[in-house]
Amino acid sequence: MTRGKKQTPRRNTLPLHLVAWLVGAFVLIPVIYATLGGFKRNSELSTNPFGLPSSWETGNYTEVLASQSFWLQLWNSTFIAVVTTVLTVGVAALAGFVFARFAFRGREALFTLFTAGLMFPFAVAILPIFVLLRALGLLGDPLGVILVQAAFGLPLTIIILRGFFRSIPGEIEEAAIIDGCSPFGFFWRILLPMAKPAIATVSVLAVVGSWNNFMLPLVVFTEEANWTLPLGIQQFQGQYASDTARILAYLVLAMIPALGFYAVAERHLVGGLTAGATKG
Repeated sequence: MTRGKKQTPRRNTLPLHLVAWLVGAFVLIPVIYATLGGFKRNSELSTNPFGLPSSWETGNYTEVLASQSFWLQLWNSTFIAVVTTVLTVGVAALAGFVFARFAFRGREALFTLFTAGLMFPFAVAILPIFVLLRALGLLGDPLGVILVQAAFGLPLTIIILRGFFRSIPGEIEEAAIIDGCSPFGFFWRILLPMAKPAIATVSVLAVVGSWNNFMLPLVVFTEEANWTLPLGIQQFQGQYASDTARILAYLVLAMIPALGFYAVAERHLVGGLTAGATKG
């Protein structure tokens, strides 16, 4: 008598696929609508809003790309996002390393204080932030936006990096110390390279958060030369309120850098979020 192999019952994944396709369509349809709308005339947007353009009008895109203000706002958004990300990740990595690998009195209380920052809504703090930045002379200065964004990004970044650093086995640290590695040397030469997935994760979150920030630049910047892309979109929408096709073209071009960065880093983002949960 032969014993049959025990077969694992197959799961019915059809409902999950349907939900995934539904969510994906919910996200993609507005992007596709805006992209196609940028190639249409305004009259066609009302007569044929969801169809393909009868004649592909590239003028809306080329006129935006020829605008000097668009490139200036793109540079401002890129500069602020990059500096904010470097500052947030750098400080959070050091703090996460201390919280994860050092035992000292009050460590958990201090870490809880950092995590409490997640429950502090930005809209509530906007008035104290404005007063503080005015007192420091940072109104109208990109540094005012960068410092505030970094401060609000630190809690989540520290939580993610601390969890990853704690998942690194202690034997690796002991071996490094036996080989003469200092605590900072272990952090810089061993821990950070091993934490690349987590670093990529928090970097993506910091870049996207800075790129999409509208309220803080609106409060800090008054000069058009300092405006970021979200402020530029608002100004462009007010200037060309009747030219919907050109507004859609502006929106699509403003989204491309963030979407491209996210598409490149998406694999690292998912891997970093799950890495800390599967180690140790």
